[in-house]
Amino acid sequence: MDETTTPQHPRTRSRADAAPRTPRGRRAWSRRWRITLLAVGVLAALLTVNTLAVSTQTAEASGGQIVRLPGGDIHVVQDGPPDAPTVVLLHGLGGSTAWWDPVLPALRDLHVVRVDLLGHGGSAKPADGYGMAEQARRVGAVLDRLGVRRATVVGHSTGGDVATSLAEQRHDLVAAIALIDTGPRLDAYIGDSFTGRLVATPVVGELLWRLRTDGTIRDALSTAFTRQVRIPDRMVTDIRGMTYRSLTATDDASTAYTKERSIPDRLAGLDLPTLVIFGSQDRRWQPSSAQDYRRIPHARIEILDGVGHTPMFEDPDTTGALLHGFAVPNAPH
Repeated sequence: MDETTTPQHPRTRSRADAAPRTPRGRRAWSRRWRITLLAVGVLAALLTVNTLAVSTQTAEASGGQIVRLPGGDIHVVQDGPPDAPTVVLLHGLGGSTAWWDPVLPALRDLHVVRVDLLGHGGSAKPADGYGMAEQARRVGAVLDRLGVRRATVVGHSTGGDVATSLAEQRHDLVAAIALIDTGPRLDAYIGDSFTGRLVATPVVGELLWRLRTDGTIRDALSTAFTRQVRIPDRMVTDIRGMTYRSLTATDDASTAYTKERSIPDRLAGLDLPTLVIFGSQDRRWQPSSAQDYRRIPHARIEILDGVGHTPMFEDPDTTGALLHGFAVPNAPH
């Protein structure tokens, strides 16, 4: 070998050079994954905070006449001559005293007492107290405070559950009972609007409640009507004023009450004059289920053609006339 020739040895790699390099795409993917996990964590935390805040919200009573009661004050509205026969009107889920406005002209010669159930309208909206029996006891206490000794009690939808429970509890107070589109049994339930179903879904419901708009509320109300009627702004405002807890707890309590025992079975043994008004096109309860009320001795059933779940708005003249014609002969003498 030529001494002037330097042997060529392979270059020795450093330790750093020998380590395999992480592909740039893998590092970017890892970074995006960490950001995604962080975003999901933040979103979950926000949803949890919103769920707790919405589900625990409460509110005090407001309005013209408030009856102070332990556990939650009640808003009432009285119309007509105080010495005339008394008719008590109880609205349904999400309703208020305003839902009875269209039938008031037909009842103008009667003493009409409209009650906002606990959690609704101008009444208090506490964390609990929404069971049907509790609601009924509260209505009874309100009537006692007002000096009402005997009355015809009218309930629309869920209000009919409360009226039934009041009749079970207070034979001394309830002289007659009228139910308007009150579902007799759970399997007669048709369903709610898509928005209404979402509101009842945990977490999603609380978020939707936080973001609710007048349009969302009107959509949720859509199945309450079959005929084309104008939904007054007051009704939308009353629902906006509710708490999520007052709405869902009342709904759950109504379901539990009907599941425990059907409404016709509850009334069958009470020996009360009973009027049932039902829309033939009700979109929430099977109209044919109104025939279940025939199990009540001497019950009178009136089916209103082309009317949906809310006869007071869809056919107020007929509904008002039926209520007046029922209340007067059954008034205590």
